[in-house]
Amino acid sequence: MENEQRRFFDERAAAIYDRLPAEDPADAVAFLEPLARGGAALELGIGTGRVALPLAVRGVRVDGIDLSPAMVARLRARPGGDRIAVTMGDFGEVAVEGTFRLVYVVFNTFFNLGTQEAQVRCFRNVAARLDAEGSFVVEAYVPDPAWLRDGQYVRTESVEADAVRLDVCRIDAVAQRLDESHVLLAEGGVHLFPVVNRYAWPSEMDLMARLAGLRLRERWAGWRREPFVSSSPRHVSVYGR
Repeated sequence: MENEQRRFFDERAAAIYDRLPAEDPADAVAFLEPLARGGAALELGIGTGRVALPLAVRGVRVDGIDLSPAMVARLRARPGGDRIAVTMGDFGEVAVEGTFRLVYVVFNTFFNLGTQEAQVRCFRNVAARLDAEGSFVVEAYVPDPAWLRDGQYVRTESVEADAVRLDVCRIDAVAQRLDESHVLLAEGGVHLFPVVNRYAWPSEMDLMARLAGLRLRERWAGWRREPFVSSSPRHVSVYGR
């Protein structure tokens, strides 16, 4: 799975990553900064530094892990990117030294770990790197029950004058696997950007945390601390000892 994910996040994907529709990271940064409380932070799947760089500007020391040289090269090319220490490799292994006040993973990146075993191992490795008052923050989508019925979907991500972006997905409900492709229809042709996720329900992630000696502290529907309810399409969960 690591080799597969490295292939998905190659130079071609890195070149368009920051141009894809995405939320302004300001809310995520405002949420995360107080949890660092003057300590160090570690981002799992740091990518191009969309969250790490503005968090570092606020005075938080941010380290990162990522398996994509192309994505990290984009991080390095951005202002301040050369001051962030990045470990290359599978973020599920959390192969870094020292402890952190804050470990976080955003934009559904946790689901890039393609098996339940890998996800459980990630929780355990994160727990080993959190200091006594540390927090592990996960932002992820809530699986849609309709997937279990339909087994697939096609969704429009954006429609522009010169391009249309679609999200096309097939779901294996037994393996909890999404085989997904972001499709770009543009004047230059059709471009496919595939990715594979292993989704997990919030309750399953809470159990992973308990196996690692952590517990759920807070759960919100977004970075602005919107209440999490049964219809919430995503969650921001904070785990600690």
